[in-house]
Amino acid sequence: MVNPQLFPTNKGTLLPAATACNAEQAPAYGFSPRHQLAQLVATGCLSRTFYANADDQLDQALALTQQLEPAFIAKAAIYGRQTGYMKDMPALLAATLAVRDVGLLSQVFSRVVDNGKMLRNFVQILRSGAVGRKSLGSRPKKLVQHWLLTATEKQLLNAAVGNTPSLADVVKMVHPKPAEAWRAAWFAWLIGRPFDEAALPPITQAFERFKREAAQGEATEVPDVPFQMLTALALSTAQWAQIARQGSWQMVRQNLNAFARHGVLEQASMAEAVAAKLSDPQAVAKARVMPYQLMAAFTAAGEAVPAAVRDALQTAMELSLSNVPTLAGRVVVCPDVSGSMSSPVTGHRGAASSSVRCIDVAALVAAAVLRKNPDARVLPFEQDVVTLRLNARDSVMTNAQALANVGGGGTNCSAPLALLNRERAAVDLMILVSDNESWGGAHRYGATPTMREWAVLKQRHPQARLVCIDIQPAATTQASERPDILNVGGFSDAVFSLVANFAAGTMEAAHWVGEIDKVPLAAQ
Repeated sequence: MVNPQLFPTNKGTLLPAATACNAEQAPAYGFSPRHQLAQLVATGCLSRTFYANADDQLDQALALTQQLEPAFIAKAAIYGRQTGYMKDMPALLAATLAVRDVGLLSQVFSRVVDNGKMLRNFVQILRSGAVGRKSLGSRPKKLVQHWLLTATEKQLLNAAVGNTPSLADVVKMVHPKPAEAWRAAWFAWLIGRPFDEAALPPITQAFERFKREAAQGEATEVPDVPFQMLTALALSTAQWAQIARQGSWQMVRQNLNAFARHGVLEQASMAEAVAAKLSDPQAVAKARVMPYQLMAAFTAAGEAVPAAVRDALQTAMELSLSNVPTLAGRVVVCPDVSGSMSSPVTGHRGAASSSVRCIDVAALVAAAVLRKNPDARVLPFEQDVVTLRLNARDSVMTNAQALANVGGGGTNCSAPLALLNRERAAVDLMILVSDNESWGGAHRYGATPTMREWAVLKQRHPQARLVCIDIQPAATTQASERPDILNVGGFSDAVFSLVANFAAGTMEAAHWVGEIDKVPLAAQ
C-alpha cells in the first residue's frame, strides 16, 4: 500500500508543480522574463534588500534586458517612471536602450528623463560602463544637450543639487551650445568659469546678491532656489519661514524637523500655513507622493512638530489613497509581518536608507483597503496568522502603525488561507501583501502550500480571486499565474487600481505585463 501522505487524493484541477526555488530555497513558481522585468521596474531599487544585494539586482535586470525585445524595455521604462514613480530602474532601462536601440531611446527619453535628477542618473549609469559602454555616444549626447538647452532656469537650479555626477560634470561632458545669453552665462556660473552677473537669469542673480548680503548680515528676501543651496548660509528664523512658505510640497514634507529646529513652526500662523500646504488636495496630487513617503514623514516628525502639522500629514495620506477602491463581496487582506519584512522598502542605502520598512508598506496597503472597505477582514501573518483587532473607523495611519508594530517570525504565505479553510470562511477576493519568500509548510514536491490551500478554498468558492502584491523585486511567486490569480509588484497607489479592475473581472490575470504592453511609445 502506498503512503497516502506522499500520494494524497486531490479533488478538483490538478495543481501545477513548483518550477523554481525562492531565496529561502523553498518551492516557488518562476516568472517569465517579461514578468520579472515588470516586477523589477515597479519595485526595483538597485540597493541591498533582505534577500538580495544591489549587484544581484543589477545583474538580474541587465540579463533580462538582453533576453527581451527593446520595445518592451522602452515601455517598461516609461511605466516604471510615470506609473510607478521609480528612479533607478527606469534610468537603467533607458541607458540600456542607448546600446540596444538608440532610435527607441529617442522616442522615450523625455518621458523617462523628466527632471534633472533623472538626467544625472541616466548619465551616471552610462558612464559607469554597467550597460556595456562608457561614453554617451552621439545620439544620447544630443538628447542630454537638448534637455540642458530647453530646461527652464528653475529646472536647471533643481538639477544642480546633487553629485555623482553633478550637473556641472554633465555640462562639461556634453558641451551644450546655448543660443540665449542667459543660458550661456548660467552654464559659465555653474562650472566655475567667468560670467557676467547681469546676464544671469533672475533667480540666479537674486541668489548671488543674497550670498553677498548674507555674508555682511544684510540679507532679507530669500531667493527662490532649491533649499539645499541655502543651508550653508546663516539664515534668520524669518528667512527659514520664508523658505517654508515658498518651498515645494515635497521639500516641506521632507524638512519638517529642520523647520521646527529653526523655530519656524513657532512663529505666528506658520504651523497653520505649513499644515494647509501639506493637506492641499491639488498639491498632494501634483507631488505624485507615494503613501509610504507620508508614513515616513509622519513617523519621523519629532515632538517639536505641532499637532496641526502632524494631522495634515494624516489628511494628505487619506488624499493620496483617494483611488483605493471599494471592493464588492467578501474581502480578506493579508499583510506579511514576518522578520524579513523589516528590510527598508527601498533597500539599504547607508545613511540614506528609508526609515520605512516593507512591513510598513504591507500594513499601509491593508489599512487602506480596510478604510474603504469596512467589512474587510485583515489577517496579518508570519509563520501563522497573528490575532489583531483593527477599527475600520480609525485613520489609515493609526491602523498601519498597529499592524507594523507586530513584526517577527518566519514566513508562511499559506497560513491565512489555511485558517480560512479551517473556518470554511466565505471569500470573494483575497489580497496577499508580502515579499513572497515563503518557506513555512513547504513540501519537497508538487505545488506550493499556498496553491494547495487556494485550491481547497476554490472548491467552496469557485468565483474567488487572489491578488499577490510583491513589495520587493523577486523572480518567483507562491501562487502560479492563472485567470483567478494576479501577481503584481509595487507599492505605489497605482496598484489599487489594478486590484480593483482585476476583482471586477475587467482585467486579465496577465494584465501586469499587459499594462506595460499597452504603453504607447509615441508621446501622447
